Amino acid sequence: MRELLEAWGIEFAATNVMANPAALDRAARAGASLVPAVIAGERAVRGWNPRACAALLGVDYRPAAPVPAAELGAILDRVLAAAERMIAEVPDEQMERLMPHGDRTLRDLAYHVFGVALAFADGMDVGRVDPDWLRARPPDALREGRAIARYGGLVRGRVGGWLEGAAPREFARVIEAESGPLSGHDWLERTTWHAAQHLRQLGAVIADLGRPVREALSSADLARLPLPASVW
Repeated sequence: MRELLEAWGIEFAATNVMANPAALDRAARAGASLVPAVIAGERAVRGWNPRACAALLGVDYRPAAPVPAAELGAILDRVLAAAERMIAEVPDEQMERLMPHGDRTLRDLAYHVFGVALAFADGMDVGRVDPDWLRARPPDALREGRAIARYGGLVRGRVGGWLEGAAPREFARVIEAESGPLSGHDWLERTTWHAAQHLRQLGAVIADLGRPVREALSSADLARLPLPASVW
């Protein structure tokens, strides 16, 4: 969110809440149990969410025209397929490599890509999003890249099956999320760019390991999503 606030000319103080219990408590009281988040007064917006952040800060933000649900679903499927391929090729000894920021490992990041997608289908089924779904860490049984890839294949099938059977009216449903109510379409859009951003991070880390990374998403795909310019 830093680059967004800077682009808007908003003054802010960046805080590592994981190292500052008081700041973490303030974030939780504002409704941001997950980070990153932007907090203003007693309200908060978590994650990369330009529309909600603009509303919070009173910025005149005009998003691009929404991408149709069918196209978002196709992009999400490509994200999941690419994540499967990438993580399956990572040597076991590299799976606990720490990410550049925070305490996530490569194993955690790959599992999270699939967890984000699974939260979409589960949220659409029950009409709400449990923040714990997005905090989940991989179980001990999923330690190797190939095991996480197999899990990802199951998630891809679950999400793809949900989307295949969804009628257009499903995307007008209201989903209760921590950041406030969302339409089903907005939840799909958020899921797609959330997973795509983590896929970019996954690719960057694997490239740092000296392993070849095939282009996962086309420039046209990326242009359709409200992604930050920075991978991290």
